Amino acid sequence: MLQTNDLFFEGRFRLFLLAAFVFIGLLAAIDIFADIQEGTDLLHISIEIFVFVISIFSAATITFRLLAEARKSRELIGKMTLELKRNQDQASEWKNEAEVLLQGLGASINNQFERWRLTPSEKEIGLFLLKGLSHKEVANIREVSEATARQQARSIYKKAGLSGRHDLAAFFLEELALPQSDKY
Repeated sequence: MLQTNDLFFEGRFRLFLLAAFVFIGLLAAIDIFADIQEGTDLLHISIEIFVFVISIFSAATITFRLLAEARKSRELIGKMTLELKRNQDQASEWKNEAEVLLQGLGASINNQFERWRLTPSEKEIGLFLLKGLSHKEVANIREVSEATARQQARSIYKKAGLSGRHDLAAFFLEELALPQSDKY
């Protein structure tokens, strides 16, 4: 497959050939009229007419080919534009669905945190832990010491009856699974 740069130069080359053939045809036509006025022999004029016809035919062939490629390019752009629009619509729909589901997940997590009677700071740390942040990262975000972040994490685990970060994540993700396909 040709690269964009190659296509650019190929197109420029075709335009150069088109201009060259048109120029040759124009010069041949001028020479034919001059030769006819001077009374040049018929063989010489016939050869120049042949050159004129070849150059005009070549220019027409290149023109029709360029026009056909331009039409195909416009069709391809149209198809790609439709596909892009379709993909953007699907992405927007997926984003909306995911947003609704995430809001539901967030509400469920918050409800569970409420049942465990977590403080607001423990809830915040619990969310950071569920997102996969380390104690050090949690401490940096909350502007507390790493020891404080660890202590608050242990408090969460104790209130929830869990042994650690992995159990916390598993508690919320245990039932999360991809839908079964018909292949299995």
